[in-house]
Amino acid sequence: MKILKFGGTSVGTAENIRTLLGIVAEEAADEKPVVVLSAMSGVTNLLAEMAEKAERGEEYDVFLKEIEAKHFAVIRALLPAAAQNPVFTKLKIFFNELEDLLLAVNNLRELSLQTKDHILSYGERCSTFMVAHIASQKLKAAIFVEGSDLIKTDNNFGQAKVDTALSELLISDFYHAHADNVLFVTGFIASNIEGRMTTLGRGGSDYTAAIWGSAIKASEIQIWTDVNGMMTADPRMVRKAFSLPELSYTEAMELSYFGAKVIYPPTMIPAFLKKIPIVIKNTFQPAFGGTYIRSDVKTSKLPIKGISSINQISIINLTGSGMVGKAGFSGRLFSLLSREQINIVLITQSSSEHSITFAVKPSDAQTAVNFIKKEFELELEAKKLEYPVVENSLSVLAIVGENMKRTPGISGRLFHSLGRNGINVRAIAQGSSEYNISVIISAADLSKAVNAVHDAFFTNLKRTLNIFCLGTGNIGKTLFNQLKEQMPFLAENNDLHVKVVGISNTRKMVFDADGLSLDNWEAHLTEHGQAAELHSFIQQMRDLNLPNCVFVDNTASEVPISFYQKIFESSISIVTCNKKGNSASFAQYKSFRDTARTFGVDFYYETNVGAGLPIIRTLKELMVSGDKVARIEAILSGTISYIFNNFKGEAGFYETVKEAQELGYTEPDPRDDLNGKDFMRKMLILARDAGYPLEAENVKIDNILPDDCLNATSVEDFYVQLKANASYFEDLKNRAKKENKVLRYIGQLENGEVSIGLQMVDDSHPFYMLSGSDNIISFTTDRYKSRPLVVKGPGAGAEVTAAGVFADIINVGSNH
Repeated sequence: MKILKFGGTSVGTAENIRTLLGIVAEEAADEKPVVVLSAMSGVTNLLAEMAEKAERGEEYDVFLKEIEAKHFAVIRALLPAAAQNPVFTKLKIFFNELEDLLLAVNNLRELSLQTKDHILSYGERCSTFMVAHIASQKLKAAIFVEGSDLIKTDNNFGQAKVDTALSELLISDFYHAHADNVLFVTGFIASNIEGRMTTLGRGGSDYTAAIWGSAIKASEIQIWTDVNGMMTADPRMVRKAFSLPELSYTEAMELSYFGAKVIYPPTMIPAFLKKIPIVIKNTFQPAFGGTYIRSDVKTSKLPIKGISSINQISIINLTGSGMVGKAGFSGRLFSLLSREQINIVLITQSSSEHSITFAVKPSDAQTAVNFIKKEFELELEAKKLEYPVVENSLSVLAIVGENMKRTPGISGRLFHSLGRNGINVRAIAQGSSEYNISVIISAADLSKAVNAVHDAFFTNLKRTLNIFCLGTGNIGKTLFNQLKEQMPFLAENNDLHVKVVGISNTRKMVFDADGLSLDNWEAHLTEHGQAAELHSFIQQMRDLNLPNCVFVDNTASEVPISFYQKIFESSISIVTCNKKGNSASFAQYKSFRDTARTFGVDFYYETNVGAGLPIIRTLKELMVSGDKVARIEAILSGTISYIFNNFKGEAGFYETVKEAQELGYTEPDPRDDLNGKDFMRKMLILARDAGYPLEAENVKIDNILPDDCLNATSVEDFYVQLKANASYFEDLKNRAKKENKVLRYIGQLENGEVSIGLQMVDDSHPFYMLSGSDNIISFTTDRYKSRPLVVKGPGAGAEVTAAGVFADIINVGSNH
């Protein structure tokens, strides 16, 4: 025999009740179930509000009419006209009694807990009576049962304690006397030994179901609600949360205690003691299996079962030498709080016994402090105890699972995921059973924390990387195209979902926490974007407070660089192709690295040196593996590479530069490439990554161009001077040809010194065969002495640069 309990949403509308009755009818075909019902959704809150308004002498009639209308609308929708009058009559009696009670409260301006319980009881009594009569149209055996007649409690109104032995005896006798009926029982309400109405507190209807299940030794207790069982996290916070097929009683109680509102922990105790399975089912998806809570769960491969949280909590810190070695201090403190009915959510104490921290509901915090001050008045005056300090706006996050005690590294994974996202832990608690690790964090960080921890533990799901992209030029556009095309591959092979949350250029910016579509991002930015302002873009990125964030700088501007420090301090990683930041002062270069390391985030800039070529990564891996770099030689300008690779034979230098400009290899003014400054920045970054604290002025640059060309007043004048100095370049070319060498503009790092200049190299040099606009770099190290390690390929262009940025983004994802 099964107990079926339906919550407020399940009895909230005529349509929902019709669905409920279909479920009951299906169960009744095999064996008559007991059906426990809550009040219609929202009714209990309305009743409580009416009672409080009556106490204050305020108008409450509108709420009473609303409750009446809610019930009467269901009766008219689900009962034939001939069957409506008896139900209307009984409900009208209930509403008249309720009105009389409220009038008495209004006259006396007094609302006792006993009276409030009586007022609240009408929610369940009205809904259950109504549904039972609707059910009787098809289930002739359906009868209405006043649960308060059978569940007996003490006089603790509002949170009555059940007399289990007496209640089970009464329920068992009643059930066996009506075994051929489908019983529709009021949840939540009970009565004391004098027959006065009491309530069972939060989760009272679930508790009613569990008490009935225990009394009649039910085979199963089904809790029908509006979600698909218990989930790995709150689906309102974590979109990737999924239903758990089964939980042990302990896991379910731990999850529920820390905020999973599907079921209330004490309600499980009667079922737990009798080992009766509890099933959480969805009224609106009855075919879904739901979650089974039982003692004999199968071994799970999941390291944890779920993440639960309490949104608002306050902590109270007690410190002082008077606690150290003082036997009974903790007992005295917690007995005091228990006596005053202040519930403690979490406790942690330092091993030195110098401090105790405990968490309570925010509404209890000041009351607790007042009682502590009174109880420990002498210790406070003697300075053996500091005055208690309250911290508000905090939340509790808890990870739960029986596998935790058998899986090493669980706490490490938890704290890594929190630390990497800049989430500070204020207090920690873990029981010796190792079923639960709880941390207290800022309430503002809760959503980010739950998502980050969920990604860290449920690795069978795709990890999410939230990226904010600055710059929509050639590189930015190409990056979006590559991301769009590669998304399915990343999901399939890297378990990674890259979500573009923010886009900005110099004109417009747009955000979407759920991710912007890369199919129409340009039109969306133009039509829906707000006016671009970089400070505002950075601030909104920080305010969204999403986990696993990356700021992507696809610009060549110096302006974003000034925000890098603040971005790192917000625990957001940076991927940049903008070399201005790393090639400015060494102090800034070092500060970026130190800050990123301090805040546990990544700083990737592979494209600063060789677009998509793995140059910086290669250098770092050589050094990390213990190799010593003796010399680095490089050609890191696609423009200069193209010019000298094609300045041969009959081609003149003027014609070669002109051709490079026409093909788009140079800047509008070719001197911006030929002056070697961009090349210098790249060599400076390489030198710094190799461990040398150099400044730009430490790099020696030999100019390719004569002074007349460099000092030309315009681009046209530059070309005139280039033609006039043709003999200078011809002499260089001819001298190289005569020695069977070629001209190459090479940067070199050796013995901590960097130089860039024109060299002639023979066919024994790795740069001899360079062609097109390729970049090339050779590393001479202890391990690569006689034959240097060479990296060669395109060093410029939107496709390869965007690919380098893309690779850096994926590397950030791999570290989460």
